[in-house]
Amino acid sequence: MAWDFETDAEYQQVLDWADDFVRDRVEPLDLVWPHQQFTPLEGKRREAITPLKDEVRQRGLWATHLGPELGGQGYGQLKLALLNEILGRSQWAPIVFGCQAPDTGNAEIIAHYGTDEQKQRYLRPLLDGELFSCYSMTEPHAGADPTLFTTRAVRDGDDWVINGWKFFSSNAATASFLIVMVVTNPDVSAYQGMSMFLVPTDTPGVKIVRNVGLYGERDDEGSHALIHYDNVRVPNEALLGGEGQAFVIAQTRLGGGRIHHAMRTIGLARKALDMMCERALSRETQGSRLSDKQFVQGYIADSYAQLLQFRLMVLYTAWEIDKYNDYKKVRKDIAAVKVVMPTVLHDIAWRAMQVHGALGVTNEMPFLGMVTGAAVMGLADGPTEVHKTTVARQVLRDYEPTDDTWPTEWIPRKREAARARFADYLEAEVGNL
Repeated sequence: MAWDFETDAEYQQVLDWADDFVRDRVEPLDLVWPHQQFTPLEGKRREAITPLKDEVRQRGLWATHLGPELGGQGYGQLKLALLNEILGRSQWAPIVFGCQAPDTGNAEIIAHYGTDEQKQRYLRPLLDGELFSCYSMTEPHAGADPTLFTTRAVRDGDDWVINGWKFFSSNAATASFLIVMVVTNPDVSAYQGMSMFLVPTDTPGVKIVRNVGLYGERDDEGSHALIHYDNVRVPNEALLGGEGQAFVIAQTRLGGGRIHHAMRTIGLARKALDMMCERALSRETQGSRLSDKQFVQGYIADSYAQLLQFRLMVLYTAWEIDKYNDYKKVRKDIAAVKVVMPTVLHDIAWRAMQVHGALGVTNEMPFLGMVTGAAVMGLADGPTEVHKTTVARQVLRDYEPTDDTWPTEWIPRKREAARARFADYLEAEVGNL
């Protein structure tokens, strides 16, 4: 029977090195170059960060989720989850380790569905960390509901011409190419009539109307683009995975993206818990330390329990992905992780903020950024409510209705059946009285 909650000693040494490396060498980048992790490296930033990437490569930790044929180590999702717990503390860490969103998901679908030419042009430099990509799917009027998408691609000879609008296309401003999900056949179901295209961002007609920022960011810090595709002409070779395959490809891409978000969220939530505990032990009020107050103890206990439950849930789901190598088989648990994730981060960050008092709500501490991040996680890669319905439908598939008036577990009927089964013993018992 294989059942183990312990990381093998060799890989634990790897994780210990990564923990020290991120804490000492990478986290300072968040303070020196905040919000610039998706800006192509140049000048002094390249001089500072390239050696860090090289050290990660030497340690065999670059893009660990990918196989050796794609430049990774083939460690799989479970080991990536353990590593991502560490990387989640820092904005820059996923970049330094070659496993940042959305590029991990984008690399995965190009690896699965791309032609040799597409892999050479887009995948190789993406894996080398020399460029960034953007997944351009949602639309202003439709959100993430593909049945309402109106952005179209129409054949014109050997080319396709794309017209329409996309919203919240993250990192489009600094990306070298976009993966655009569009309608190619409006006469069939959206699940069979949409396709994906690889579109260089400098293609004529790709117009970034504005970059929207999150609450609290300055106008010039926004990274979520509203894009107008205005007669964007691309060759047939830009089609990814074949015409009508967009929905199938999207499930592969979004499944990986969702679990990777969850892995990193563990690290961020743990960071909030660490700060909460330090503060509780360090400050006094009303004659005793905060850690002696039952309300604060409740905060800490609830946060620890939430984080532990969530972590085990994520690790189990990562293990399932490695076991089955099929996101469809793990769809229910990936969706469940996605449902739980924003609440865990929000609750722990909010409690930590409260324990820090007035300091907690200032821009000298990261808690409100975490709370905002939790809200984003509730929407990214599909809103929480949609994933709840997915979980419910998947769970219900394992059950059957009863045609009886009374439920299967109705006690009077079960009691009667139990008495009938043990009738001989019950009669003997009565006879001995």
